[in-house]
Amino acid sequence: MRVLFAFFVNILFNFVIGLLVAKFIGPEEYGRFALTLATAVAVQTAFFDWLRLGATRFYSERVRSEEPALRATLDIGFATLAFALAAGAGLLLLSGAHFALSNGLIGLAMAAAVSNGLFDYHTALVRARFQDRLYTRLIVVKNLMAFCLTGGGAFWFGSAKMALIGAILSLTGSIVLARASLADPGAEPRNARASVAAALMRYSLPIVAANLLYLSIPLANRSIIAVFYGFSETGQFSLAYDIGTKAVQAVGSTLDVLLFQIAVATHERDGAMSSKAQLGQNMAIVFAIILPACTGIWLILPSIEQLIVPVAFRGQFGEYLTFMMGGLFCFGLIQYAINPIFQIEKKTAPLIGAALAACGVDAILVLALPYRAHATGLAIAQTCAYAAAFLVLLYLARYSKPQWPRLHDLWATTLGTIGMAAALLPLRESDPGLLTLVEQVAAGTIIYGFSVFVFNTAGLRHLLITRLRPVVAGLGIS
Repeated sequence: MRVLFAFFVNILFNFVIGLLVAKFIGPEEYGRFALTLATAVAVQTAFFDWLRLGATRFYSERVRSEEPALRATLDIGFATLAFALAAGAGLLLLSGAHFALSNGLIGLAMAAAVSNGLFDYHTALVRARFQDRLYTRLIVVKNLMAFCLTGGGAFWFGSAKMALIGAILSLTGSIVLARASLADPGAEPRNARASVAAALMRYSLPIVAANLLYLSIPLANRSIIAVFYGFSETGQFSLAYDIGTKAVQAVGSTLDVLLFQIAVATHERDGAMSSKAQLGQNMAIVFAIILPACTGIWLILPSIEQLIVPVAFRGQFGEYLTFMMGGLFCFGLIQYAINPIFQIEKKTAPLIGAALAACGVDAILVLALPYRAHATGLAIAQTCAYAAAFLVLLYLARYSKPQWPRLHDLWATTLGTIGMAAALLPLRESDPGLLTLVEQVAAGTIIYGFSVFVFNTAGLRHLLITRLRPVVAGLGIS
């Protein structure tokens, strides 16, 4: 439960801080802020994400004590790549090359890539050891610092640069404050092994390449918008994408932090067949949560826009997010339902094929769709790209002979979501506001929850009863 609390805190603060930054710096500066962060995430993925993936898949409490070479190799890898990135960024800025972002923002993007990579790597280590208390501490400290420094920088200076500096300081500061708890015995540099690094890279680099290709789609689209529509339109597009992505990732990553580690532990303890059964169950749960969540986001969109979206972004926010929602749904299933099939088997090369298909579809549609007053064509292209990747990945997954979710769970989820949508559609036309939002959320939760209980969708009814039985027994209720 502690790890779920940490995720909830992270989700809440990410939403609040993102909206505060958008409100205080306005669409044009937010366009620069978002494009810089998107660049940072792409660089982080390219340089540092293999460390996070390696820690998630191979690190554990047993490995920490018995095989210190893994942690030593990961630490040396991070330090080496951070130095190489700093040197390369310095040479790039001195070369005189010109980009859509200024040299100052490019420098901040590189710093943000290192600090975010440092944070994600260490939280992956903590999660792999199931150190929930330390994980919660890292998340809470980072978000409190980000609220003060990132939100405060945006409020006080009205500047994308100062907000980015605040984000960098909050990520780095949370790790520095917990450095003693994050240390491993025996993880000295002399214990690092090239063979360990090679094994980690063989597993991780195909996933990194696929994720980098996926990230290149919204990054390229935002860069195109900045050139042809201006930074103000980039800000409009980016806020919708950022909020939509955070919403889907909030749901998906909360499930993933529990489900994937369970699948890894099952594979290590009980073998491949048991892990395939667990992955089939995991896929059913992810689908049962992400489909109604994405549908619900679209249904409550008018009230969300009215209540929390800054005035300067309203109208276009809802339009962009509507066109993006289907793609975000597909991307959520890719990341949290289908990719684990390949990750557990350590056969991750097919992920690149699906990502290449997504890039190809996006490029074709960006060129083929007619020019519009706003950049909705790029939102449509992005959605079609992620949908294409999902279909390709489903086809490739067949060769791993996975255990798919039961048809019962798929149709039960679909019927429950349709019933929820049918009941909430009339409310979507009501005056947007807090009362309408409360009515929608309450009605949607009750209707879909009732469906889950009746059909035992993805085994969630059984899981809930199993979890509640000790609590009820402890209260003395018979």
